[in-house]
Amino acid sequence: MRRTRILTAVLALAAGLLSGAPAALAADPPSPRMAADTYTWKNARIDGGGFVPGIVFNRSEKNLAYARTDIGGAYRWQESSKTWTPLLDSVGWDDWGHTGVIGIASDSVDPDRVYAAVGTYTNSWDPKNGAVMRSSDRGASWKKTNLPFKLGGNMPGRGMGERLAVDPNRNSVLYLGAPSGKGLWRSTDAGVTWSQVANFPNVGNYVADPSDTSGYSSDNQGIVWVTFDESTGTSGNATKTIYVGVADKDNAVYRSTDAGATWQRLAGQPTGYLAHKGVLDAENGSLYLAYSDKGGPYDGGKGQLWRYATGTGAWTNISPVAEADTSYGFSGLTVDRQKPGTVMATAYSSWWPDTQIFRSTDSGATWTKAWDYTSYPNRENRYTMDVSSSPWLTWGANPQPPEQTPKLGWMTEALEIDPFDSNRMMYGTGATIYGTENLGNWDTGGKFTVKPMVRGLEETAVNDLASPPSGAPLLSALGDIGGFRHTDLAKVPPMMFTQPNFTTTTSLDFAESNPNTVVRVGNLDSGPHIAFSTDNGANWFAGTDPSGVSGGGTVASAADGGRFVWSPEGAGVHHTTGFGTSWQASGGIPAGAIVESDRVDPKTFYGFKSGRFYVSTDGGATFKESPATGLPSGDSVRFKALPGGKGDVWLAGGATDGAYGLWHSTDGGTSFTKLSAVEQADTIGFGKAAPGASYQTLYTSAKIGGVRGIFRSTDKGASWTRINDDAHQWGWTGAAITGDPRVYGRVYVSTNGRGIVYGDSSGGGTTDPGPGPDPAGPCKVTYKVTSQWSGGFQADVQLTNTGSTTWNGWSLGWTFPDGQKLTQAWNAGATQSGAAVTAKNVGWNANVAAGSSVGFGFTAEWSGTNTKPAAFKLGEQTCALA
Repeated sequence: MRRTRILTAVLALAAGLLSGAPAALAADPPSPRMAADTYTWKNARIDGGGFVPGIVFNRSEKNLAYARTDIGGAYRWQESSKTWTPLLDSVGWDDWGHTGVIGIASDSVDPDRVYAAVGTYTNSWDPKNGAVMRSSDRGASWKKTNLPFKLGGNMPGRGMGERLAVDPNRNSVLYLGAPSGKGLWRSTDAGVTWSQVANFPNVGNYVADPSDTSGYSSDNQGIVWVTFDESTGTSGNATKTIYVGVADKDNAVYRSTDAGATWQRLAGQPTGYLAHKGVLDAENGSLYLAYSDKGGPYDGGKGQLWRYATGTGAWTNISPVAEADTSYGFSGLTVDRQKPGTVMATAYSSWWPDTQIFRSTDSGATWTKAWDYTSYPNRENRYTMDVSSSPWLTWGANPQPPEQTPKLGWMTEALEIDPFDSNRMMYGTGATIYGTENLGNWDTGGKFTVKPMVRGLEETAVNDLASPPSGAPLLSALGDIGGFRHTDLAKVPPMMFTQPNFTTTTSLDFAESNPNTVVRVGNLDSGPHIAFSTDNGANWFAGTDPSGVSGGGTVASAADGGRFVWSPEGAGVHHTTGFGTSWQASGGIPAGAIVESDRVDPKTFYGFKSGRFYVSTDGGATFKESPATGLPSGDSVRFKALPGGKGDVWLAGGATDGAYGLWHSTDGGTSFTKLSAVEQADTIGFGKAAPGASYQTLYTSAKIGGVRGIFRSTDKGASWTRINDDAHQWGWTGAAITGDPRVYGRVYVSTNGRGIVYGDSSGGGTTDPGPGPDPAGPCKVTYKVTSQWSGGFQADVQLTNTGSTTWNGWSLGWTFPDGQKLTQAWNAGATQSGAAVTAKNVGWNANVAAGSSVGFGFTAEWSGTNTKPAAFKLGEQTCALA
């Protein structure tokens, strides 16, 4: 899996759960405030979903720890709830790059102080320089010092470190290792001002790929870590001995013995490798170093581990395997502060069959492994894995040995033993934070348990969102882990979209009048790039690609689900009837156009490309260019048609050097009117109308009244209310937005690294009315277990009216035969008494016409066996079983 995530509109931009205490950014004078509705913000739970390159424990206060992510901000561990609290949600639109964190430092002298070095890219993708943020209240609020160079939280080499460090004796002194040849920097006033250490002799020279013209892989990775020897200082006086790691294979480690006044290359050091980490065991006088031939986090084919004796200058190769036997580099590195001489390291770039973790209790003289072969390809693990809290970490895979699922990890560059608890260890992967609280079992012959320790840390990059009028309330298209069907926003879904499992889903849509029909498109190294569902995204089957497709692009479903239009990468726009077994090229519309469907007329589709709007009235076979003018000239545009309003289209997008804002068409795109009050807009979405309103609620990520934010309109765009605040901004929110058609005021917001954020108005959202009377008449039931795991399962139920009259409410009952216990339900109000279950309609699905069906789903606990119910009753009427 490759986790190089880039903003979809970054070139145009160049021209705790959140309900915990929010962070407030105090740097420059605040922007003018616009009155905001009071909203409660949370994440739709996924738990993780991205690369965690750094974990830092405070060395003087128990249970104080921080994690940094490459694009999703920083977090603080909350021991009482075993969750992570987000700390950088106050980063706004203009400073979106400051959600990438390349270094984090917790002050061991004053544990209330924490620092973060922020910036996402060192090349032109991020137009702004990096910064060092400082907090005196553990990240609840921040002040910021801008730097005269860029930092690269999502650049190659981001797992090395930590590049930011606080002097453990004189905490007003900090050091920062810079990339791009900018050298070593120092602050002597607790991070307020910074200056380059002029006499530091080496700015680094390693680049991952000198031929990369984008500047992404061709940037000098620079100074990569700073480590203090705390034993060489006294309280209030600067630490004398400091070690610095440099991205230079011949000169990787430097030392100062006079508090940074002079620096020397450490004599006798290994060459030919990069030192990813340098961790000091001051009690034993040992500096441990993890080496790799590459900068990571993906690459690395050879590596070594070394120990340097700080007292004698002796170097010892303590590699757990011979260099010739490695196919990976070493990076993750930690020591046990309670048990000097205990050291652990990771083979971070061992992608197949799994990562490896090594442990020594004798300062590296001998090692044991987290797993080893018995007889190839069979493995014996020293650990057990429990991913029941994040079951999608299995990826729905069924690999052949020696691979296992879930994997122990990949990109494992962050590894830390709790300095106060030898039994607790955490490590970051490309998808989550894993940890254990019984690590001591490793040494006693027992097995230690590895579990996700990631709740509250949400790190997905969101490409598209959909909230259908029935079925699951939220469907998502995500970078790197595909996407999810959320039936309960407060619970982690059991699995991402599979069959096929896209590495990144780029677009999804559902049929407005038949929400069980869903389509998604995405990227896959080999295999189809489109998939369909006929049960609201619960299960999927692959479609067939037209010739030349290389990526997902955008896709649209007809209002009735009978046809689809697809604009993939690598091929022009195509259309099909049915489920994509035979595609035909669409005429009159350029390749790469963004496509959407009318939400009423199943034969009407729309497209946009380079300032021109296109309309098809024959199911996508041919498009005609609209005469509309004045639209944005670039392709940083998103548009949608209003559910229930034929030809009612809203378009958002543009760039600061041209047309930029929000446009509305009521004639199917023939003409558009620009909303004068909206200065800039990047997304548009619709939700349930406000009480007393006839038009659906509009939501947008926009700039209105000089203020950037998330806005809502309940009067067709005549007036707007900002619904987020300065503490809840989440950097870049320009990919997607949608309201909930069932709950007034609820909005789902995309972020680029902070997952799916949703908000509810404290003014009181209104849901649909309760169930009506029980119907009578013949019926048919289809009961299907769609997913089953240890101790739990998910089922979908379809209830069909086989009679001749419309139901005005329904109540379906059954008995569980094996003691199953209902845990949650969606699209129905469900209760259980003993073994008896009753599921009743909610307001919006009370009416079921003759010949029509209604569906709902639930999850339940089980043990032993999971036999299906033998009979279902609609009131007193026994239903036929399908």
